[in-house]
Amino acid sequence: EPRIPLPGHGTGLNHCPPGMARQGSGAMLASGGLGFPPQNLARVVVWEWLNEHGRWRPYSAAVCHHIENVLKEDARGSVVLGQVDVQLAPYVIDLQSMHQFRQDTGTMRPVRRNFYDPSSAPGKGIVWEWENDNNSWTPYDMDICITIQNAYEKQHPWLDLSSLGFCYLIYFSSMSQMNRQTQRKRRLRRRMDLAYPLTMGSIPKSQSWPVGTSTGTPCSCPQCLLVNSTRAASNAILASQRRKLYPGAVRQSSTFAGGALWPAGTGTAAVAGGTAKGEGLRVPGGAFAPNQSVPNGAPLPGLNNLNRPGTQRGAGLGTRATVPPGVPALPVKNLNGTGPVHPALAGMTGILMCAAGLPVCLTRAPKPILHPPPVSKSDIKPVPGVNGICRKTKKKHLKKSKTPEDVVRRYIQKVKNPPDEDCTICMERLVTSSGYEGVLSHRGIKPELVGKLGKCGHMYHLLCLLAMYNNGNKDGSLQCPTCKAIYGEKTGTQPPGKMEFHLIPHSLPGYTDSKTIRIVYDIPTGIQGPEHPNPGKKFTARGFPRHCYLPDNEKGRKVLKLLIVAWDRRLIFTIGTSNTTGESDTVVWNEIHHKTEFGSNLTGHGYPDPNYLDNVLAELLAQGVSEATLKD
Repeated sequence: EPRIPLPGHGTGLNHCPPGMARQGSGAMLASGGLGFPPQNLARVVVWEWLNEHGRWRPYSAAVCHHIENVLKEDARGSVVLGQVDVQLAPYVIDLQSMHQFRQDTGTMRPVRRNFYDPSSAPGKGIVWEWENDNNSWTPYDMDICITIQNAYEKQHPWLDLSSLGFCYLIYFSSMSQMNRQTQRKRRLRRRMDLAYPLTMGSIPKSQSWPVGTSTGTPCSCPQCLLVNSTRAASNAILASQRRKLYPGAVRQSSTFAGGALWPAGTGTAAVAGGTAKGEGLRVPGGAFAPNQSVPNGAPLPGLNNLNRPGTQRGAGLGTRATVPPGVPALPVKNLNGTGPVHPALAGMTGILMCAAGLPVCLTRAPKPILHPPPVSKSDIKPVPGVNGICRKTKKKHLKKSKTPEDVVRRYIQKVKNPPDEDCTICMERLVTSSGYEGVLSHRGIKPELVGKLGKCGHMYHLLCLLAMYNNGNKDGSLQCPTCKAIYGEKTGTQPPGKMEFHLIPHSLPGYTDSKTIRIVYDIPTGIQGPEHPNPGKKFTARGFPRHCYLPDNEKGRKVLKLLIVAWDRRLIFTIGTSNTTGESDTVVWNEIHHKTEFGSNLTGHGYPDPNYLDNVLAELLAQGVSEATLKD
């Protein structure tokens, strides 16, 4: 799901108290539930997706143009969003079920096709955005954007958003947004973008299904080839099975035109945990030819049902369906975390079945289990074999040790006759002078001097090693730039904070016979020191306290002891740019991976993971923290 911060949840807009809010729809026009504007009336089309907080978020204008182009070709097809926006590469919209599907996680979200006046903000390509906590810009919901633009065009000095359910004032003179409760201000901006697509009346009905019947040229990208080939194969298999099970019930055609495949009241198929136990998918009931009426007067689903608010549901959803003998069951993943199939396969199964005309019940997206059940203080115990339960670090104190020249000389041996090879620091030949000659000069170190590191044997100009050391943390240690071997005790630039560790009486997935070691890191915001990227500038600390988990076994306790050493050496965290949010000058992990999911592994940061303990031991060793450290 495209990760756009929600206004009102710590990043911008707060909802007003219930008594102050009313439903606001901007310039949105009613579409009669069909997903089409009135005949012969031009309207701007904005496609939107429903986020986890119940708010409809607009896709960009470029994405909406792409969806509309696909819609004109096949109103029951799939839209690969990565073709127009690389950031949306995992996402596919299924126009039949009106859901957005994330291929790598199986997450599904409803989408809708909305209409606005051509003279409104989306029709003019105007986007209003507010600055979030990461110093990046987030677009307002479309109805708020239209309201702001209307007030801006009328030259109002300010705008009160309480009528739309938000306790904010917009000041156009200062281009700012103010929270009426907290008085906090944020910047906002108005920018020009591509205008959203314009449509008039309805669109042509969809073509028949398998791919290849379309008169247009099919897309040849790998994603589309996969989706289209799977669809065609699935459709053929379904038709073949139904012909075998119910001879004569289905016309001799390899396509479905959206007709219902069993009578109302006989139950529905449940995909991804729609049934009580999530055991699988069963296709009940009789079969009907395309466009044939269903008994009991149940209408057939239409081809262009583009504003359907939810998924198809039958009368027998809450009970086990009556399944004729011989109808196969397709096991699919229960998105709550149990079952034999990956959630992504379950999601794709749902899309394929819905496109074939089969009713599908879509469940909510899985949520990671980040924390264990509540634990009382009396149940929290020290970790056996580990001293204490807490480590604190204060401001970094640089060691008043030897000079940089002394540090370099400590770990190298002079080479009288160096080989005719490159120095991998300055890329000059070792038999010539260092590339830092004239840039860096130190008494007693001539530019042509070459040294060999004692443990690994790699050779460099002494002046190059000195330049590398001066550009680092200057902690008295040296790291070979070729093999990463560490000489001395490496320390990092982790800001001040606290590390707690204790035992809790719960087990991790994959370690049912062991209790769990919980580690809690807490680092407050502060000012960067001389060893940080921007000395004197404030740094942020997002997501603290951070909870991490290890199994309470021999290897888990060994990892904990080494993590304590790494913490004392300030190697767990550093200050840099977040790979997740793009925010700079913030506390980030420092190449030692931790498990932050307690009861699941949906993000890859949880259990079971049989290789994790060995992997983290290797990462600690790369930072110079080894078992030999514990013996010392």
